[in-house]
Amino acid sequence: MRLNKLMSLVLVLIATAFGSFPSLAEMKIAVVDVDRAVAGSEAAQKLLRQLQEEFKTDEDTIKKIQTEAAELLQKMQKDADVMSDDEKRRVQQEIESLNNDFVYQRQKLQKEVAARQGELFVGTEEKVRKAIEDLVLENDYDMILPRAAALYVGDLYDVTRKVTEKLNQAAAAQ
Repeated sequence: MRLNKLMSLVLVLIATAFGSFPSLAEMKIAVVDVDRAVAGSEAAQKLLRQLQEEFKTDEDTIKKIQTEAAELLQKMQKDADVMSDDEKRRVQQEIESLNNDFVYQRQKLQKEVAARQGELFVGTEEKVRKAIEDLVLENDYDMILPRAAALYVGDLYDVTRKVTEKLNQAAAAQ
């Protein structure tokens, strides 16, 4: 949060300085949302499909546990009046056990997905830096800032889509 305030202050100071020097006011500035650029790339979409396929069995297991727990809970609510205390306790224990399984399986899946994403996104920072550098050279930008550093930016100054295109071109060239 503090970094965003500092970046905003720097942007205001830069804008003020550019306004007072006519030659500097002609600077070509753009912004990029790096996360959105990477997520929109064909490589990221391919990765997402890979991960969904790779972890489909685990997701199905989690859904099955959820369904079983929901069915038991419904049964308990519906039949609570006719169930003995022992039956109620047994069903509650089953529900708790299923809930524990659900939490464990979900956390395990989240860790595995994060690890796979880390493996597959190795080198992404370098690819993004190269894509931005190519964009700067081709379009003669003086400065490209992170989108998060600006309070408002018109679509004209947002080059996120262009960075995504550069990432796609680089991937196709490999």
